[in-house]
Amino acid sequence: MKTYFFHCVLTILFILCSLAVYSQDESHPITIHDIINLKTVGKPEISPDGKWVAYTVSEVNLEKDKSVSRIYIIPSSGGEAIPITSNDYSARQPKWSSNNKFLSFLTAKNEDEKTQVWTSNRMGGDAEKLTNIPQGVSGHEWSPVDNRLLLSITDPKPEDLTKDKEDDKKAKPYVIDRLQFKQDYEGYLNNYRTHLYIFNPGDTAAIQLTFGEYDDSDPQWSPDGKTIAFVSNRSLNPDGNANSDIWLVSSLPSNQGKDIVQLTKNPNEDDSPSWSPDGKSIVYKTVTDGDAIWYATQKLAMISTSGNNSQILTESLDRNISGPQFSENGESIFFMIEENGSSNLANINLKSKKIERTIQGDLSVAAYELKNSKIIALVGKANRPTNLYVFDNGTLNELTGVNDDLMAKIKKPLIEKIQFQSADGTDIEGFVVKPIDFDASKKYPAVLWIHGGPTSQYDFSFDTEPQLFAANGFVTLLINPRGSTGYGQEFSEAIFADWGNKDFQDVIAGVDFVIHEGYVNKDKLVVGGWSYGGILTNYVITKSDRFKAAMSGASEALYRSNYGHDHYQLTWEKELGLPWENAEAWERISPFNDVAKITTPTLWMGGSEDWNVPILNSEQMYQAMKRLGRDTQLVVYPGESHGLKRPSFIKDRLERYLDWFNKHLE
Repeated sequence: MKTYFFHCVLTILFILCSLAVYSQDESHPITIHDIINLKTVGKPEISPDGKWVAYTVSEVNLEKDKSVSRIYIIPSSGGEAIPITSNDYSARQPKWSSNNKFLSFLTAKNEDEKTQVWTSNRMGGDAEKLTNIPQGVSGHEWSPVDNRLLLSITDPKPEDLTKDKEDDKKAKPYVIDRLQFKQDYEGYLNNYRTHLYIFNPGDTAAIQLTFGEYDDSDPQWSPDGKTIAFVSNRSLNPDGNANSDIWLVSSLPSNQGKDIVQLTKNPNEDDSPSWSPDGKSIVYKTVTDGDAIWYATQKLAMISTSGNNSQILTESLDRNISGPQFSENGESIFFMIEENGSSNLANINLKSKKIERTIQGDLSVAAYELKNSKIIALVGKANRPTNLYVFDNGTLNELTGVNDDLMAKIKKPLIEKIQFQSADGTDIEGFVVKPIDFDASKKYPAVLWIHGGPTSQYDFSFDTEPQLFAANGFVTLLINPRGSTGYGQEFSEAIFADWGNKDFQDVIAGVDFVIHEGYVNKDKLVVGGWSYGGILTNYVITKSDRFKAAMSGASEALYRSNYGHDHYQLTWEKELGLPWENAEAWERISPFNDVAKITTPTLWMGGSEDWNVPILNSEQMYQAMKRLGRDTQLVVYPGESHGLKRPSFIKDRLERYLDWFNKHLE
């Protein structure tokens, strides 16, 4: 008996050891296949009774070469997630009805259908189509007190109202008469505007509330359901300025847009309105320094619904805020704040004006929802993809575990925040992502990977490209140079009309910092980035020959050629002046004018339909380098805008990054 027991113990130990070894063998550095299979969690929507949380999960299907977004609900106390929609179609914008019974969403189940509002009973049953708007619906919000829906609907085109579907498929000319006539992902702009409507379930038509040649967005019901706050630029020339204001309109169908009231009068951006619980005030996000364009600090503001007592609540806080929302007792306001390589959830007490960090640390809060004394936040961490968390009594507890099975098999790189000084003594921060199984005694090739914007920041969120580079033996530098947000307006505005100067100094100082640390091979450096990351890459390779290879994605080169070709005419004018009046300013910072100085083998990439940073720029740089006999290649993704959407193209891009860098480091 003892012998049998002894053999059983040995057998069990052998099996456990074998499983452990097998598990270790299964663990591997992240691959492109893993990255493609990562799912993305969307912002939370808490049910009126606070017991459920709805959210989206997006994933790609390489076989069908498209992505699909599904809606799930999960108990806010924790538990198993329940799918509400299938993976046969994409659904988005989950919203709870005020009676807590229905969960609605937007979808077009078939390619030849327009997007409509569908509803699903939380207790079960098939989803039902609620609206049948000929041109489709782009947004919806339930009234907090009754069964009415607020819809965002774009004016119908003639083909939306005709039944001749074959004629609809025929190509038609673009007829353009707007100053701002292009927009990335939309293409050429027309005069069909987005307005607000009220819809009563069971009716066949929606009742229009707002009118005119303006776009109305971000509508929010008042607590009593009688008034709607929304954002619109209703100036005399909306295309000629960056203004937006908060407006109020009665939700009564009899109003028909007669009593629209302008609430804010600031000539710059006012947006993101949110009502106080008593309906007497609205909190919102504002910009007071319009001349600083996108470098300006976004501040927290509040105004009474009578239009009086407008005040800036975060005047002394030199950091961008977003997503303001009143606490349930109306005594404080919550908001997200970008600061020093992180994104935290904060709140300000309206009496003391004291700001406290509610959710903080080495993490990135991407979104949050506050309802029924619950805070559900969408949080990312450096080595963990974004998930939903419940914040309770000072503790952040994970609610969803999307990607857990995949991430359990992946080896994680070491990610450290770094601080150093630039050439002129300015303090700079960033992150270094070290290779899997990092050995400090070795010297590794390094990637200087530059973020877009320029007004954005690297933070503690999960970033797939550095993870991939680390898995393939690279040290990756993620620097927040001047121009970045999170460090104050002066820091961000330092590159105003002076791109490729101080920001170039900052990223190069980051390279020198890690070389001095002793684990980077100074003879094996590569550089790259997308959008402004590509633009700054262009400056790096025209000013330095230290890099063995470069990848410039969706970048700009000959700036005057972009005027009227991209969608930035207004910001170009504010930063550099009119191109025919101030040509020197445009030409002085155009990397194309220094293209002959490039000796770094460079891969140029972009989408054929990108109206944000048109492929024209990459074509010009490629053509010049090819004419000069330099090592270069151009890759254009057909039908893609600024950000690639087709899964096979995303996969192809990642493969090309690695192939180009490795080829030139051999």
